[in-house]
Amino acid sequence: MVYEPQTSAVQVDFIKEDEYQQWLPHWQSYQAFYQVDLSDAITQTTWASFFDTKEQIYCAVAREGNKMLGFVHFLYHRSTWAMTDYCYLEDLFVALEARGKHIGKQLIDFLAQDAKKHDSAQLYWHTQQTNTTAHRLYDWVADNPGVIEYRMPL
Repeated sequence: MVYEPQTSAVQVDFIKEDEYQQWLPHWQSYQAFYQVDLSDAITQTTWASFFDTKEQIYCAVAREGNKMLGFVHFLYHRSTWAMTDYCYLEDLFVALEARGKHIGKQLIDFLAQDAKKHDSAQLYWHTQQTNTTAHRLYDWVADNPGVIEYRMPL
């Protein structure tokens, strides 16, 4: 499935195995934004998961020609609140130079189409309270249920 917006030369599709070198700088920029430094082992495991048919974690990317502009990482999982899987948008990133061009919305639209194809009951995601740029996009395309997230390191 290729999502092609009518007003742009941007195409969104699943990442290809030969695109690691294009994806990696975006992944590193995403980590820098959230002030985390994930190990190379985590990065390699994440990358391998996108292409492992036993995994349900995926990556789609926005491209303009051969240039990668951003990505969305997502996964499907069971829920005690629905008969079918939920789709969780785990990571969304758009390169600084591509922001303001609705690339994030195009990535979310692609993901919503894929989630519908998988008969998902819901698409959801989290973001930090301080990420006001993302809030503008998210408030435009989805409802904010007011959920507060708690974490317990293990």
